[in-house]
Amino acid sequence: MIIKNDNERAALIEGGKRLAHILSQLRSRVTPGVSAEELDDLAEQLICEGGDEPCFLGYTPEGANRQYPASLCVSVNDEVVHGIPNESAKMLKEGDIVGLDLGLRHNGVIVDAAITVPVGEVSEEAKKLLAATEQALVAGVAQAVPGNHMGDISHAIQEEIESAGFTVVRELGGHGVGELVHEEPFIPNFGRPGEGLLLTEGMVFALEPIASAGKAAVVLAPDGYTFRTKDGSLSAHFEHTILLQKGGARIITA
Repeated sequence: MIIKNDNERAALIEGGKRLAHILSQLRSRVTPGVSAEELDDLAEQLICEGGDEPCFLGYTPEGANRQYPASLCVSVNDEVVHGIPNESAKMLKEGDIVGLDLGLRHNGVIVDAAITVPVGEVSEEAKKLLAATEQALVAGVAQAVPGNHMGDISHAIQEEIESAGFTVVRELGGHGVGELVHEEPFIPNFGRPGEGLLLTEGMVFALEPIASAGKAAVVLAPDGYTFRTKDGSLSAHFEHTILLQKGGARIITA
């Protein structure tokens, strides 16, 4: 999506505020003993109370053979992304880390964001993984400047993750967003500065660093959606929707 008028801009900004508020409420509910399904129910309730639409529910991404059955993706420990919260008794326990990925449609415009949250007290490795992955998002946003190239964003994300001793999950990454849940371009979390798409004012992206504490390889679970690390290592995922403006990026879902 490229923002072309004030109405689109206003819808994007308001949608981002709403999504950020909902994710904040979900974060506060992450405690040992809560179920993934409870979090999904709350996410859907809060979105609908605001008069908006959960854009993951019923969505069929390219390559999938069925619709996604929930409003929220809940990915625990070695689940990298797209964990289904309501098809198994997925309960959070002390020491877990849990990725919460959510999108909504407000006045026709889609926003998308994700956080990874510790459940109670977690290991030092988990703390470092979360910090490095979140900092990689900060570094990527800093390079999202009109006149730069996509490779500048990708390289900055890669540098943060790898310098902390972790691994970039290469099969997955960010994407365009706004009119659809997933739009072109695909935004890898690795790359070379100065290469790739030229960034221009008005572009809307979802940047999403995804890191593993072990090796980069992932496998798709039989449910057709959940990606896991092949070696069973922890994984973390952070995401913001951003709008490219003159001089830099505005974080819409902050």
